[in-house]
Parts: sequence; structure tokens; C-alpha cells
Amino acid sequence: MKIETIAIHAGNHVDETSKAAIQPIVMATTFERNPEGGYDSGYSYSRAANPNRSALENVLAQLEGGAEAAAFSSGNAAGMSVFQALEPGTHIICPDDMYHGLRNQLKTLFKGILEFDFIDVNHAEILKAHIKPNTGLIWLETPSNPLLKITDIKMVAAIAAAQNIKVVCDNTFATPLCQRPLALGADLVMHSTTKYFGGHSDLMGGALITKETNEFWEKIRNVQTMGGAIPSPMDCYYLVRSIKTLPYRIKGHVHNAQLLAEYLENHDSVEEVLYPGLQSHPQYAIAKAQMTGYGAVLSFTLKAGEAEAKRVVNRVEIFTQATSLGGVESLIEHRASIEGPDTKTPFNLLRVSVGLEHIDDLIADLEQAMG
Repeated sequence: MKIETIAIHAGNHVDETSKAAIQPIVMATTFERNPEGGYDSGYSYSRAANPNRSALENVLAQLEGGAEAAAFSSGNAAGMSVFQALEPGTHIICPDDMYHGLRNQLKTLFKGILEFDFIDVNHAEILKAHIKPNTGLIWLETPSNPLLKITDIKMVAAIAAAQNIKVVCDNTFATPLCQRPLALGADLVMHSTTKYFGGHSDLMGGALITKETNEFWEKIRNVQTMGGAIPSPMDCYYLVRSIKTLPYRIKGHVHNAQLLAEYLENHDSVEEVLYPGLQSHPQYAIAKAQMTGYGAVLSFTLKAGEAEAKRVVNRVEIFTQATSLGGVESLIEHRASIEGPDTKTPFNLLRVSVGLEHIDDLIADLEQAMG
């Protein structure tokens, strides 16, 4: 099936009892046992599995071309489950501009338990130089947040495979509509399903998709079940519902983002636009080779500096000044101010999540805000 068909049908089945065409929400926390003590339905307790979560995990796995998926209560919970599944003392190589939430998670919760280096993972020689005997994982994030760096997934995966090192790719910004890391050599894909899969800024979730079921995947499944950081049946239901429109929402998001990036690149007040769909992007060639769309997040820096950046976000009328991304409404924020004192983000940078409003209205709003 094509991805549009998968999005609609892989997360749904006709209810056997009522024949409802849309799978109902199963709010039960526990399920009846048969006379022998077993579970005819395959479900025992909702922390371990739930029909709505099973439907969500099925469609996520198929969208990414993976063997299985595991759904979590947030993107951070999904990422943390990977770190929890590693043996103590394992060394992780991470990008130097890794999403600050996961970077801070490693530096606080896993300090003294795991080793980690933050480097330019897109530079082959630097990457090889940082591999140690205890390196067990390379973490990728492409496009990155908020600098929109693009990493050559095939290159990193080849280096990792030669050393029997796992590769995890955060694919939140791209979604499987724009990029499929498993097909490029990654072992696992991570998503904050809060973002484009949810698509309406009203629920929270995370997910991991594996290329194959193996011992490491079973460890992650154990973390999911024993730790219990799982999404509710209601959240799973709404995620499945939102995913049905994902392919067509992404087309609109990407279309708007490309036009907005081109407008900003030619604006006199703008210093630089960071968007992989622009030929001026330093990794444009890599993005063109491994992506089928360039995503709908962009960042830009202003020549006048930090004060002007903060003035602009306080003058917009259609854009909302808010954190997060992936909703149908456009968001803008001064990113460095939320990332903390060790941020790598320039203080004159604004990050934009481009929504589905008419592009002329979005351009007009930024024009008046920067005017």
C-alpha cells in the first residue's frame, strides 16, 4: 500500500461486536481471564498493552517501514527508554546540537551511568575518532532542532555497522512523509508524536520504531511495560485519527515552508535562513539525496540582533509565540531563551513552525512584524 492508504487503514479495524467502522476507544485497564487463567483477547492489563495502543503502534511501524513500534507518553519518554535499555557504562555519540530536552536528560539523569560525547556527527573523520571500545549507540537528529542541520544517515550507518554500533534517528521534524531513516540504514527511529502525528497541538506522545525485533528491542519493550510511561487509550485514539490526514497535512506544511523560506531569504532584515529546501543550505545536497520533502520547520537570524528578534515575536498577529511545532497553526519563538545557559542557538535566531494558513497571510504577518 502507498503511504496515504497506510495512514488511513493501518491504525483501524472494524469492531467485531458492534461492526462500528471506526475502532472504539477501549478505556478498560484490565481484561477478563478465561477459565484456564489465560487471556483470549491477548490483552491482560493496559500498562502492558491496549487495543488502541496496538492500533497506533501498527500504523506507526508501517509508516516508517519498520518491524514494530512502541508508543510512549512523550518524545522524551521514548528517547529515555533507549538510554535505559543500554548497559551501564555504554558510550553514546550525539550531535553537537542535539535537542536540548534529551541532551539535558543525558547530562542530568544519566550522568555517571552512561558516557556521552556531543560532536559533529556529519563529519566522518571526527565521528570515527570518537568511537571507543564501549561505544554502543550513535544518536542522530536530522533535520536538527533548531539549526536545521542535515546528517548523512547512510554515511553514519555504514560507519556504525562496521563497528556493530546501533544508530537511532530522531525523525520528528521530517516525519516518514519526508524521510525514512530505517531504509537509509538506521536501526531505530524516534518521534515526538506530539508534533506532526498529533498535528493539532492538543495531545502528547512519543514513539520508537525498530527495523527488526531483536534483544535490544525487547529491552526497550520491557522499559515500556515496566516503566509504564505509556499514552492513554484516548491519546492513542486521537493520534490514530490525526495520522489519517498526515500525508495531506505534510504536503501543505512543506509547500508553505518552502515559500516562506524563499521570502525570508530575500528580506533585507534577515541575516540567514536555515531550511534544507534552500540551495543555500550547507547540506542541501544531502537533504536532496535522502529526503522526499524538506519539512515545515525553519529558522532565521536577524541582522539587528537579539532585541530585534524579541521585538518581532511580540508583533506577530497570525503566528503564535509559543514552543512546539507540527500543529496546523503557525508558531514562532525566540529559541535560545528557552534552551538554557548552555544553548548552542544564536540569540538573534527565531524558529518557525509553518502551519496551514494561507501563505500570503503568513508572509504579510512577518512583513508587518519586521517592518
